[in-house]
Amino acid sequence: MSFTAPAPASPQRMPTATQGSTLADVLERVLDKGIVIAGDISVSVGSTELLSIRIRLLVSSVDKAKEIGINWWESDPYLSTKSQHLLEENQRLQARLEVLEQQLRSLNATF
Repeated sequence: MSFTAPAPASPQRMPTATQGSTLADVLERVLDKGIVIAGDISVSVGSTELLSIRIRLLVSSVDKAKEIGINWWESDPYLSTKSQHLLEENQRLQARLEVLEQQLRSLNATF
């Protein structure tokens, strides 16, 4: 009776920076984990700041963004099919507000 030991399993290699990554691999990692890019730009003359711009960029998958609590595109009227309805409702509310303001002005003028 003979016994043969099984061949040792080849260890899986961990990806390192020296190994090549395809664009698809990098994109998959970025979308899975997300990436934040932040920067500030200031334009000054002497000690007077003329312009300040804050740039914040988040790149992630929709699922990852929802997971971390970001879902602004769901309520943005320009990205929603409800945009025309919201614009019309906004115009109606502005017209009602104008009428109410005119009535208030006329009431104040009588007292």
